[in-house]
Amino acid sequence: MIWQDIVIAIINIVFGYSLVYQVYIGFKEKKGFLSLQTSLLTTIGLFVLAVIYLTLNLYISTLVTLITGIFWFLLLVQRLIYKKA
Repeated sequence: MIWQDIVIAIINIVFGYSLVYQVYIGFKEKKGFLSLQTSLLTTIGLFVLAVIYLTLNLYISTLVTLITGIFWFLLLVQRLIYKKA
């Protein structure tokens, strides 16, 4: 196993963990807190990174980055559904 894969995965787990509460609050309060541009660009960037990690055979990082990308996608959906906070 490549040590970089583990380190990247740990960092992405921390990023994802920090988003869980934000996603929960957004749906609970029915507000889209983040800007459309921020949510969209971060979502696209994370999904592209996941593909890059996959081509480098960094499977753990791929999976965790996909999960983090999904959380950002949910924030994007909140922004589209609930408009402005």
